[in-house]
Amino acid sequence: MAPPSKYMTLKHLLIGEVKQIGLQFHSDNFIERMVKTLPGITWSDAYSMYYIPNRKENLNLIFETFKGIAWVNSNHFFSNKPINTSNEKPDISWYRNREIKQGIRSCPEEYLLKLELKRYSASTVKTYVYFFETFLNLYPETDLQSFDENDIREFLQKLVQEGKSNSYINQAVNAIKFYFEVVLGMPNRFYSIERPRKEKKLPTVISKQDVSNMINSISNLKHKCIVSLLYASGLRLNELLNLKIKDIDSSRMIIFVRAGKGNRDRYTILGESILTDLREYYKIYEPKDYLFEGASGGKYTHTSVQMTVKRAAKNARILKKVTPHTLRHSFATHLLENGTDLRYIQSLLGHSSSTTTEIYTHVAVNTFDSIKSPLDSLHLE
Repeated sequence: MAPPSKYMTLKHLLIGEVKQIGLQFHSDNFIERMVKTLPGITWSDAYSMYYIPNRKENLNLIFETFKGIAWVNSNHFFSNKPINTSNEKPDISWYRNREIKQGIRSCPEEYLLKLELKRYSASTVKTYVYFFETFLNLYPETDLQSFDENDIREFLQKLVQEGKSNSYINQAVNAIKFYFEVVLGMPNRFYSIERPRKEKKLPTVISKQDVSNMINSISNLKHKCIVSLLYASGLRLNELLNLKIKDIDSSRMIIFVRAGKGNRDRYTILGESILTDLREYYKIYEPKDYLFEGASGGKYTHTSVQMTVKRAAKNARILKKVTPHTLRHSFATHLLENGTDLRYIQSLLGHSSSTTTEIYTHVAVNTFDSIKSPLDSLHLE
């Protein structure tokens, strides 16, 4: 028996505050006649598809009806994606215990619970809560279940009019979709919401001399190790803060990066020149668990690292805005300029796609070494 050539995708819909199964398929008279035999089937002008109440028996009936007739894509209804257990459970007690001003809407508890369950990073939690609460408070009288695509588009249009970047707007979309698609378990609830194109900005890179000046300007040993390690190993800020003492393998000169971006573990290099400082730092500060800890224990804070980098850049008289991620960009660019294969750089950075790593070819100085400015060929008096 030949496999079916027709295709149908099942979609999550919310119509009149009731969950529905949307049946999306290309125009086909035979499929449409079969769809109309389903009990309780209804057409939606808003979604341009038929739908049926979201019940287990209806889902089974769809499979039985179209068995051998059409492929039924039900990926949105059956997810086997494992929960990440390598990240630590984020501490979001602050969000629950903070004082909320009268009349201000806050994230529902189920939103916070799902963020905990998914073990999102602290920065992601902060971003999602901020954007979802901003969205909620634009519509103080609207019930959560009553929101539709037009409300979201109106909110996004407001952000555009305020001059927000595409990246900012995409984060807002992610935070809103997280509630309706993850918390409520409707993976493609707002599949028709358009996202702005991702901006293709070149990374900010500083020279080797600038990095050297930054490190030499730091007198505090702990701060010196932080800045040095960000550059020497190409770490993201979160990855640096999550480093534990046991992750430093000085015998193999590598660092184990646990649950980096995308929850991927990887190894990166440990610079020989930083090892002496790290050993001295360990003797003086005696960290217990994390490599860099606060005065009262626990992980060092994002703000502390950001201020350390900013202060070092200022003391080094660097005019560019320098952040922890600037040091990561500089790590990658300088490796490329030294002739390191792009595939190795991709692995060290933890990029899932080589396309992401290739952006450094646009800022590497040696890319332009063989190119002379046309001005230099002119005979000027």
